[in-house]
Amino acid sequence: MHRDGADPHNMTAEDFLCDFCGSHWAEDRQMMEGHRGSCLCVKCLSVAYRVLAVDDDGLAPTAETTCVLCLMEGGEFPLWESPSTGALACAQCVKRAAGVVHKDPDIAWTKPAR
Repeated sequence: MHRDGADPHNMTAEDFLCDFCGSHWAEDRQMMEGHRGSCLCVKCLSVAYRVLAVDDDGLAPTAETTCVLCLMEGGEFPLWESPSTGALACAQCVKRAAGVVHKDPDIAWTKPAR
């Protein structure tokens, strides 16, 4: 998400906020972007990945649930709900983001393990 009042023609790191914790982008908190400006920081990615991929847990999707990253409504994948904002991320988006970030040499992040 973007900070309220951000100038779309002059965005700074502080203007990009994680939809799941509200923190802004920083060198130690890189972000992945979903559709329509949604953002997921690596710290929230770690928590979501642990819940969905390691613990094989999460919320069952319903017709009313929507992943903020892919905008899939009532999808087939389990969801992680942010305890801070209530935003939802589906397992498919979390696993894809984890695969990309895990391979990125510029981001010091590894997939959480059991």
